[in-house]
Amino acid sequence: MNRLVRLFGTSIGRKLMTALSGLLLVAFLAGHALGNLTLFQGRDALNAYAHWLQGHPLLWLFRIGLLLLFTVHVTIAVRLALENREARPAGYRRRQLREAGYASRTMILSGGLVLAFLAFHLLHLTLGVVEPEAFRAVDPSGRADVYGRVIHAFGQFWLVLLYLAGLALLGLHLRHAIGSLFQTLGFNHESYETLLCLFSGLLALIIVAAFATIPLAVAAGWVGGAPGGAG
Repeated sequence: MNRLVRLFGTSIGRKLMTALSGLLLVAFLAGHALGNLTLFQGRDALNAYAHWLQGHPLLWLFRIGLLLLFTVHVTIAVRLALENREARPAGYRRRQLREAGYASRTMILSGGLVLAFLAFHLLHLTLGVVEPEAFRAVDPSGRADVYGRVIHAFGQFWLVLLYLAGLALLGLHLRHAIGSLFQTLGFNHESYETLLCLFSGLLALIIVAAFATIPLAVAAGWVGGAPGGAG
């Protein structure tokens, strides 16, 4: 136990904790995106899925655990970034900035913007602060009308643009984060570095695309009761 505490007190230990917490967050995003795609099965399917989640006895335990995981990830990532910045001599820092990719150089900035986007998303579709009227709506079965909430939200062009911009930032952050995760866990090697880079980009693209199909489909009228839609 003492060895474990000492490990996470080191820079390597903190990097490992950031990588592991990031891995769990990526898994959550993938699962969340998969659940959201229930929208394409229609109102009853999505509302039934949401009703099952809301009534699950472990829901709040999961939410608290996710919040703690997210807090640990963000806190340690910011600390590592500050430590790296302070440890580099000025000349070395300039050379590293030239060599680093755009996503790497803006990791903290993109992370902060993703955090702001997440906060808006929670206030909008999870807590109903942004559009309380749509949030209070129920379906004919008396369940929270999550389907109607989503259709109402993405029937507004500015919200579609906002979510797509937020998802683009998420994709940028994920692409670098997944690549860094492999490096921290020791999977980086010259012989398959390009393959890992491609895999990181592809996984980030799949997750973001799964989320982005929803506002795009609603805006295009493919779901939501439009002619030919699934509503």
